[in-house]
Amino acid sequence: MDFQLKYITDDIKLSHYEDKLFKTEVVFDHHMLVWFISGETKIIQADQNYLFRAGDIFLIPRNQLATIINYPKDGLPHKSVVMHLTIDKLRAFYSDLDVKPTVSATQKIRSFCKHPLLESCLASLMPYFDIQDQFPANIASLKIQEAITIIRTIDKNIDSILANFEEPHKIELSCFMEKNYMFNMPLEKFAYLTGRSLTTFKRDFQRIYNNTPRRWLTQKRLESAYYQLAEKNKRPVEVYLETGFENLSHFSYAFKKHFRLTPTELVTRHTKR
Repeated sequence: MDFQLKYITDDIKLSHYEDKLFKTEVVFDHHMLVWFISGETKIIQADQNYLFRAGDIFLIPRNQLATIINYPKDGLPHKSVVMHLTIDKLRAFYSDLDVKPTVSATQKIRSFCKHPLLESCLASLMPYFDIQDQFPANIASLKIQEAITIIRTIDKNIDSILANFEEPHKIELSCFMEKNYMFNMPLEKFAYLTGRSLTTFKRDFQRIYNNTPRRWLTQKRLESAYYQLAEKNKRPVEVYLETGFENLSHFSYAFKKHFRLTPTELVTRHTKR
């Protein structure tokens, strides 16, 4: 796997990836502003899937579970510029503004449709990745401020995301887990996103499901995989990527142990009908 990262600062980086496929399941601590130079990315969230290609610009809000699958495309590497919009930077930006954001129920990914102002701002960073000397922090801050200003000009409702500095509140556990079981996250992340300590999360989970989180998650993912293979005619390689398994061999092993046949055998059986 040829995966490289170049940093101008801790908050601005260039990602370069040349292998066939790179999958990660994440929940970002900061908002992520991304400009695609080449390649393709599929982002899977609980309520919606996204496909981004060269030239696309989008914002991934913080504290949102996602499976991200990166591909090279048309003989070109997967390459993107990523800017972290941290809470500290956003607090400083909004400190002199009279903004009272309306918190939206769901903070979805925002796409900016190759907007020329935003593309120009992010493209102007490219020469700095080749500079050997340390990049001046004040210039980095100015570039981040410029990007935030442009986003607020493009999207009049973006303050509901960028100016919201609250941490997750305690929410209904069963509703959250039924929507997000496919994300292969540490239990600590599930606990945090439902507004609980890990101890409280495990206790509430046992009370609701009469099962441990790990056993329930595995069974739920396998049941979802079975449905997608048998009813949606998906291939095993598609299903393991979208149901929280680390790799195809682990998926096949767990599937056979649970259902007493491999994913391929299930597909073959339904194909013959």
